[in-house]
Amino acid sequence: MMSGHMQLTLGHSPDPDDAFMFFALAQHRIPMGNYEFTHILQDIQTLNERAIRAELDITAVSFHASAYVLDNYAILRCGASMGDNYGPMLVAKQGYTRDDMYSARIAIPGRMTSAFLALQMYLGVKAEELNLITVPFDEIFDALDAGTADVGLIIHEGQLTYQDSGFVLCEDLGRWWYSHTGGLPLPLGCNVIRKSLGEKVIAEISDILHESIKYGLVHRAEGVAHALPLGRGLDSQRADEFIGMYVNDLTVDYGDRGRRAVEEFMKQAHEQGLIPAPRELQFV
Repeated sequence: MMSGHMQLTLGHSPDPDDAFMFFALAQHRIPMGNYEFTHILQDIQTLNERAIRAELDITAVSFHASAYVLDNYAILRCGASMGDNYGPMLVAKQGYTRDDMYSARIAIPGRMTSAFLALQMYLGVKAEELNLITVPFDEIFDALDAGTADVGLIIHEGQLTYQDSGFVLCEDLGRWWYSHTGGLPLPLGCNVIRKSLGEKVIAEISDILHESIKYGLVHRAEGVAHALPLGRGLDSQRADEFIGMYVNDLTVDYGDRGRRAVEEFMKQAHEQGLIPAPRELQFV
């Protein structure tokens, strides 16, 4: 190990599953070698944009954005968020069919999110053919209530609370993808690390993040309590449920099924002309 401490920036979104993943790091519960992490909490669209500019050492990004950042970053072998027969949802005050969506005003949480890529794949159209309003993910319900949007594409904890807020489910894109692919999970987010850090540092950081996720899963109640302040209205039972949806075996390790899901997602997105040709994926 190098002498002195190496300061690294670590970006993740301010939601319970990411906070849970990095709980052991944030509270120094595991050995971190000579590394110190500066946690930067920003919404996923902002992190995607920062990754495109290569501003952070380690960051969560959408799989959608990963198509544009792999010159500078490598995908870490752990930390994926996948929706296994559930995922981002289209909700509204009344039921909208798939056909209705083509003319509806749809509020989305950012054009580089995987949820938005999945929406385009589901509708079989590109962004410019849709009537879109981009708002921060935590303001989508407000846009629906204000009548500035007809349908909202929701990510994060809204998937558990939309009914409390008076909305109905029009489509669950994770469920659609699962049936569309014969049982694959929908890849949403991953962690990437700057390639210029070099193989030795990357391998060590990969191990530390792996340990952090495993620590959270073993010390679950403490991890949930740490993540709860970012739950925007979730009680601890729902926060635990939400974390379980997005921090699980696929997060600890992609495995064959997880890798296949990512490859299929990127391949189909490219075939529809939505992203550049996918790279051969390597997980470090």
